[in-house]
Amino acid sequence: MISSGIEFKNFREKNSNSKIKKIWTSLVYEFSQENNDLLLSLSKKYKYSFKFSNLVKFKKLNLFHIIGMGGSSLGSQAIYNFLSDKVKKKFLFTNNITPNKNLKIKEKKLIIIISKSGNTLETLSNFNSQKIKKNCLFITENRQSYLRTLAYKLQSEVIDHSNFIGGRYSVLSETGMVPAYLMGLDPNKFKQFDNLIKNKKFINCLINNTMSLLKLHNQNKKNSIILNYDESSNDLFYWYQQLVAESLGKNSKGILPIVSSVPKDNHSVMQLYLDGFKNNFFTFFYVKETSTQKIDDNSVLNSHNYLKNKSMSDVLFAQFRATQKVFIKKNIPFRTFIIKKRDEKTLGELFTFFILETILLAKAMKINPFDQPAVELIKKETLKILKN
Repeated sequence: MISSGIEFKNFREKNSNSKIKKIWTSLVYEFSQENNDLLLSLSKKYKYSFKFSNLVKFKKLNLFHIIGMGGSSLGSQAIYNFLSDKVKKKFLFTNNITPNKNLKIKEKKLIIIISKSGNTLETLSNFNSQKIKKNCLFITENRQSYLRTLAYKLQSEVIDHSNFIGGRYSVLSETGMVPAYLMGLDPNKFKQFDNLIKNKKFINCLINNTMSLLKLHNQNKKNSIILNYDESSNDLFYWYQQLVAESLGKNSKGILPIVSSVPKDNHSVMQLYLDGFKNNFFTFFYVKETSTQKIDDNSVLNSHNYLKNKSMSDVLFAQFRATQKVFIKKNIPFRTFIIKKRDEKTLGELFTFFILETILLAKAMKINPFDQPAVELIKKETLKILKN
């Protein structure tokens, strides 16, 4: 158990965790000194570069369009879909280049353009493909850049993106909390780090889990496959995919996160997971729903009476439990998250857990979790081609 909203079971194998404990102690010390913006962003102590009261005027709108790449949009998209039942506004996300897609939306909206550097090629290309450039809000670093210059030219509002928080770690800073506020959610409820660092169960889960991941990596198990039983959480794990792959994939090391939607994938890749190569480990993710669709007993044939008086959640949970039993029989390593409450607090705890897990793992692997040098090579080559 991580908290009242999250039930967590670690990998079955026990490991020594002294190495991770030392790294955790140093992180807690950094937080106590208030000199680490990233850790502070997970906390209620974080000082935003703006006032939420300045955003009230936008809340009368019903449509918002976020343009950004990677961590500039994945976090807010995860929030929007995971908490969709609580969100009363419509959000559109443009996070790729699709030449045949028309981004021209006539309905009145606020366009939120997010780029830490202010020079992200895909973001500025997508924004400039639109004719209407009114009602814009830019989130970018306070330094000279294309988007900052453009924002001033358009006389648009600008919110400063922290210079010290990378995009994939920025979900609980301005990047994710501005959209969350405009969705009608409470940004303060996402900030759980202050409570979690005092929670012995959380700390033990985090440290033991990270040590298990490190051991699996050292055993050449490099594919982290998320078996996601909740469609509304797919974007949460695309966010997680970037976080882990971009932070750890360096110096011929790394973990490849793969998002697998189940039980749909029981009918495609599950055969390989169960009986193929053995360099995978798994995360089971299940959300307990309070309301769920019932199966119509009148249409169930007598040969399948076991479906009577069942809900769709009953069927889904049966498949979840059955798959875990088979994994245990086949000695396939896995951990489990069961979500009991779908709210800001729970999602904030998940963001915090995965961010801390990634940083601890990177430091244990002697990897810098905050850069992405290889990707910069593609950016440079793309600019050369476009300029020629």
